Amino acid sequence: MHKSFETFAHRTHPDILNLSGAVIVLNADWEVSAVNKKAEEFLGAPSDDLLGIGFDELFSCSRLMGSICSLFQPVISGASITNYPVLLPNSEDGRTRPVLATLIPLPARNDKTEGAVICLQEASDRMLAHQLALDNIADGVFTVDANWEISSFNSAAEDITGWQRDEVIGRSCTDVFQSNICGKRCLLYESIRQGKPVVDRSIFIKDRNGESIPVSISASPLYDHEGNVIGAVETFRDNSITLKNDLVMESITDGVFTVNREWQVTSFNRAAEEITGWSRDEAIGRSCSEIFHSSICGKSCAIAESLYYGKPCSNNSITILNSRGEQVPLSITAAPLVDHEGNIIGGVETFRDLTTITKLRKELSQQYTFDEIISKSPAMQKLFKLLPAVANSNSTALILGESGTGKELIARAVYNASRRSKEPFVTVNCGALPEALLESELFGYKAGAFTDAKRDKKGRFAAAEKGTLFLDEIGEMPLSVQVKLLRVLQEKVYEPLGSNTSVKADVRIIAATNRDLKELVKAGTFREDLYYRLNVIELLLPPLRERKEDIPLLINHFIQRYNAEQDKNVAGISNAALNILMPYNFPGNIRELENIIEYAFILCGEGFIMPEHLPEPFSSSGEVLSRDFPDQREDEYPTLEEVEKQAIYLALERNNWKKMATCRELGISKDTLRRKTQKYGLRSTSRQVSSDDLQAELSR
Repeated sequence: MHKSFETFAHRTHPDILNLSGAVIVLNADWEVSAVNKKAEEFLGAPSDDLLGIGFDELFSCSRLMGSICSLFQPVISGASITNYPVLLPNSEDGRTRPVLATLIPLPARNDKTEGAVICLQEASDRMLAHQLALDNIADGVFTVDANWEISSFNSAAEDITGWQRDEVIGRSCTDVFQSNICGKRCLLYESIRQGKPVVDRSIFIKDRNGESIPVSISASPLYDHEGNVIGAVETFRDNSITLKNDLVMESITDGVFTVNREWQVTSFNRAAEEITGWSRDEAIGRSCSEIFHSSICGKSCAIAESLYYGKPCSNNSITILNSRGEQVPLSITAAPLVDHEGNIIGGVETFRDLTTITKLRKELSQQYTFDEIISKSPAMQKLFKLLPAVANSNSTALILGESGTGKELIARAVYNASRRSKEPFVTVNCGALPEALLESELFGYKAGAFTDAKRDKKGRFAAAEKGTLFLDEIGEMPLSVQVKLLRVLQEKVYEPLGSNTSVKADVRIIAATNRDLKELVKAGTFREDLYYRLNVIELLLPPLRERKEDIPLLINHFIQRYNAEQDKNVAGISNAALNILMPYNFPGNIRELENIIEYAFILCGEGFIMPEHLPEPFSSSGEVLSRDFPDQREDEYPTLEEVEKQAIYLALERNNWKKMATCRELGISKDTLRRKTQKYGLRSTSRQVSSDDLQAELSR
């Protein structure tokens, strides 16, 4: 049997057994048909014991990075496998030794492989260690020979692609990976052509199931000991998670950038490019102050603060200059970047463009303002339409309203819009002066009129000549002075104290009071004839509790004013704080609200006014309306829709969810109210009202 196998081997390949290495010849049935002396030494057995043994039995005791038996199929398919590492047992002591195996298929006849030749060579522990190292690194690694056929494929390559080593050895790398750069743009080819590595290119390859995988690859040529290129090696890293993170960063609408400890920009997302006008390539590597030219660059830098304290710094309201030198308002949040050991390695900042909100504020201010008065309530809007006609008139006007509703602002608005606006505007608080002083303050006096009157003094009527005299708290005026004021209104003349000569008065009078003058007339403390002289034009200011939709507008107005006066960067009021203030009745009206915001500015230096910044008892009021608006985040600036939602809800609550009363208060139609309640999903919490009930009521 031995002779016949040997004859077969010599007849087929007479020179094979003369090779210097250990040679094993397999027949078409993959049984050992011939071995040379070196193979007998390698395997520790004479040829008589080896001949006829099957391939799998021969190597069943070997340990290999993937069994050598798994290489069966590639060789049957005609692929050659070179220098494959094998651990074979030593015949003397039973210990394993490293061996490199080369498998070459024998020429086929009638499309049937005649067998194969296995050549075994001693391998150093170092060589085997290299293979073990390749199989234990996280990056995929494969090599190709001069024919672009894969000659090695590590474990990570198997994990990333889903291909097994035995499935790809001997196959073209193009067939396996089907990359978007296979062909003329092949990086392996580029590295060989240039004779140097190609590093860290991002491409897509296909896995075993045809799914695209984003990878970062590097390629390098392989040289023999004489410097000839014999193939190439490529490493690749799965970038699926990185790509997903990049896609998230590129998809969010907030700008995001990071800096290292030298304040150099290290990343810059798409939204950052759009908001600033700087491209990623222009920004990366430059100092963040060069890019942003922020209003807080320097000592007040948000990233510097976050790095110094080691914690996030949120909701700063700032301005930057974009690439065109235009100011852009932003709301920013900064935080330190920390490595796995807790070391701060840089900082990250997110920023939101407030340009649209700023424009809306301006449009809102233009739409809901008259002079310095801000309101969107139907009653105040009606008053705004009346004020230009009042301003063009020369008639006396009487402004009625509770303390703190802004009566003097109305008087000034009328004055500013009148033809007398270039002349004096003089104010007298009739309740702040005693009777004797009030008369002399209004009409003046002559020298000698009383003990200390050593020289003439002009009164407020004289000071307001050709202009406007504002008589605040007119209900507090003593009866004796009311008589003289009545004469001025009737005859347009007055006499200074101690004088018998009448002085003409070309003065427009605007009076104001928080008292009920009709009741004072009935009580006999206010002259009826003076009341009717004053009440030619009556302007009634509603209290703040009846125009709560104005609260957010007024708060924003006060915030802007105090920011300018105190050089602060308060971005606005949080929804939690606003929800605490909205149900409050404000007995002190707008003046009380202004005092609350001024107090909050003492505690809130930047970001948003939170409940803890409000004075007592508001700071301890807890969640007042947050349950009604659970979808709102406390750290977000209230949008116009949120303001509208709260205003409609509160109006419905005040009117016990009666449609017509709510429509009249808000100045909207039934259809509008129906759409808004549907849009915002408003429901009553004080009584059970189903959506069907509400729709039925609205349809009446």
